[in-house]
Amino acid sequence: MSEKLLMKGNEALAEAAIRAGCKLFFGYPITPQTELAEYMAKQLPKREGMCLQAESEVAAINMIYGAASTGKRCITSTSSPGVSLMSEGISYIIGSDVPCVLVNVQRGGPGLGGIQPAQSDYNQAIRGLGHGDQHVIVLAPNSVQEMASLTGEAFDLADIYRMPCMILADGALGQMMEPVDFGAHTPREIPEKTWATNGHKNARKHNVVNSLYIAPEELEKTVLDRFERYAEIEEKEVKYDTYLTEDADIVVVAYGITARIAKTAVRMAREQGIKAGLFRPITLWPFPSKELKALAGTTKAFLSVEMNMGQMLSDVKLAIDCAKPVTHFGRTGGMIPTPDEILIHIKKAVGGDN
Repeated sequence: MSEKLLMKGNEALAEAAIRAGCKLFFGYPITPQTELAEYMAKQLPKREGMCLQAESEVAAINMIYGAASTGKRCITSTSSPGVSLMSEGISYIIGSDVPCVLVNVQRGGPGLGGIQPAQSDYNQAIRGLGHGDQHVIVLAPNSVQEMASLTGEAFDLADIYRMPCMILADGALGQMMEPVDFGAHTPREIPEKTWATNGHKNARKHNVVNSLYIAPEELEKTVLDRFERYAEIEEKEVKYDTYLTEDADIVVVAYGITARIAKTAVRMAREQGIKAGLFRPITLWPFPSKELKALAGTTKAFLSVEMNMGQMLSDVKLAIDCAKPVTHFGRTGGMIPTPDEILIHIKKAVGGDN
C-alpha cells in the first residue's frame, strides 16, 4: 500500500525529481518557487547529488545545458521573470537536442509584477520560450499530487524525445499543501543515451553537443527532423481530463489551479439546472485540439477561464475551428477567480441571468 505524505507543492516536485533519478539542480531563488531550490539544497547532497545556486538565471540555464549534454537527469526551477532570462539558453538546449526539465512556478506580471499566482506565461511557454522554430513539451499540473507525478513524466518525456519538458505551475500550487503518493507515476522505458558527452574511452565515436550549423541546408534538416518528432508527440503524448462533458451545453476550458476552481463552478451550475462541463488540458503543448474539437459536435458554447487576459483563447478557437461561440473570463495580476465569478460567466455564455 502506497504511503501518502503531506507536502507543499514546491517540495513535492523537488522530491519527485530526486526519486526520478535527478542528481543535479542549478537555479536562482525567486518567489514563489524558492522552497523548491531550498529542498534541493538540503536533500541532494545527502542523496548522491549536487545543488548549486548560480549567480543568475542566465548562468543556471547554461549550467543545465552543460549537465544535460552528459545525459544526466537535471532540473532548474524559477518564476516568470527568470524564464525570460533563461530563454536564450533554452533555445540552445532545444537546438542541441538534449533533455532536461524546466519548472516555472508563475507569478503576476509583466515586469517584476507581484508574487501572487498567475497564468500569464502561457504564451511564453507555448509560443515564445526561445528563438527559432521550436517547441518544448509543457505540462500543467492542477494539484500537489500532479506536481509530483507529472515531474516523473516530464523526465521520461524529455529523455524519450530528447528535448526540454516544462512544468508550468503557479504560486498557488507551489505553496499549497496536500497529500502526495510518490508511487503514482509509473516510469517509462528510456532509450539508451548514445548521444551523450559522458566519455567514450575509444569505444565509440566522439560525441559533440552543438546548436550551430553554418550551412543552411544542414540547419534546415535538423529543424525538419525535430518537427517530425513534434508530430509524433502530438500523436502519442496528449494529456487531458474531462468532467461532465457528455451532455454539456457549455464546456468550460481551464487548466492548472483555475481548473479546480472551475470544477466547483460547474457543479454549482449543474445544481441550478445548467448542463455545464469541464475540459482540462494537461499538456498545453501539444494542446489537446482533436479531443476538444470532438466536444464541439455536442456542446453549444465554450468558456475559456484563465488567470490572464485570454492567452489560451485563440487555441480553444483554433481547436474547434470556431464551430461554436467561445468566450473568455479571466483575472490577472495575481488575482484568483472565484467559483461564483465563473458561474456568472457560465450563465452569460448560455444566455442566462448574471
